[in-house]
Amino acid sequence: METIAHVLTALVALEHLYILWIEMFAWETAGKKTFKTVPEDLFKPTKGLAANQGLYNGFLCAGLIWALLISDVQWSANIRLFFLGCVIVAGIYGGITVSKRVFLVQAVPALIAMIVVLIAF
Repeated sequence: METIAHVLTALVALEHLYILWIEMFAWETAGKKTFKTVPEDLFKPTKGLAANQGLYNGFLCAGLIWALLISDVQWSANIRLFFLGCVIVAGIYGGITVSKRVFLVQAVPALIAMIVVLIAF
């Protein structure tokens, strides 16, 4: 179960690394394909805002990766729970304010990972 908890945490981290890439470096290319509800003429003027959001996703990713590198099992689990909780809160907020899809794509995987971490430790 511990291995599954690690894998799920790593998948959530990779998802946020991908979001970082889209929002910080590919907003006007891959961003247009990913965020189809945003009018095309808004991508250029919102590039800075998207990059800022991408940076925050990078912090979530960094925290989850950091947690996987901590050798103390209990400390690692606690850090994972904290950062997964941050992802869940962000996903819930995005689901309420932006789209239900944000909740499904961000909060649900983090919630599953959190449950597995709680069971494993």
